[in-house]
Amino acid sequence: MPRACGLAAVVLALALDQAHKFWMLHVFDIGLRQPIHVTSFLDLVLSWNFGVSYSLLSSQTEPTRALLIAFQLSIVACLAYWLWRAPRRLTAAALGLVVGGALGNVADRLTRGAVADFFFFHTALPVGPLANYVFNVADAAIFIGVLLLLLESLRADAARPTPIAG
Repeated sequence: MPRACGLAAVVLALALDQAHKFWMLHVFDIGLRQPIHVTSFLDLVLSWNFGVSYSLLSSQTEPTRALLIAFQLSIVACLAYWLWRAPRRLTAAALGLVVGGALGNVADRLTRGAVADFFFFHTALPVGPLANYVFNVADAAIFIGVLLLLLESLRADAARPTPIAG
């Protein structure tokens, strides 16, 4: 049962991400409408990311893009193995969100040469690099999956008996 839950999360995250990107790029045409101010801290924009978070490991040439894709797919393979062996549905679902989000961004690199980001979070608060952050549905799925894994690990730690000192 955990595997089915994890695979459903992979498919859901990947499908939502790719559908949203298609809609933003080809139906809504965000490139011609940007920026759209949603709130004082959130705008809709089109930003092409040639790297990973904050454009780290930027890959604007075919060889570097191929290396980045290979690196990402190797991480996805490790996470998929963990998902396959996950004993609990929450673990599998969380890993599925991470894997599905990662595959959504890999799909962008393969089909568009870069990852399309749309949600521009910005604030004047002193929160370091999060003061300006552009992300997409895949990134949100990855974030939620990691958050669920962290919460589950805290819950698991709380459930373990505390050893009695002798």
